[in-house]
Amino acid sequence: MAGEIDLTDDRVLVVSRIRVSYTLRATLDDEARGKLDRAMQRHTEKCPVARTIGDCVEISTEIRVVEG
Repeated sequence: MAGEIDLTDDRVLVVSRIRVSYTLRATLDDEARGKLDRAMQRHTEKCPVARTIGDCVEISTEIRVVEG
């Protein structure tokens, strides 16, 4: 997970963006890959933290699949 912090006009630091990155070690067939893609698309709408801060902080997610 990584974030970006900005300085507002009144000199207050705020978290403006959060990037969540997952690494999954697996061998996926087409069906499993489709399920994984759908889960990642819906990730932020089901995540309590993203639902809490999502209106004021940009949140992005990505997943990297490593065969094995």
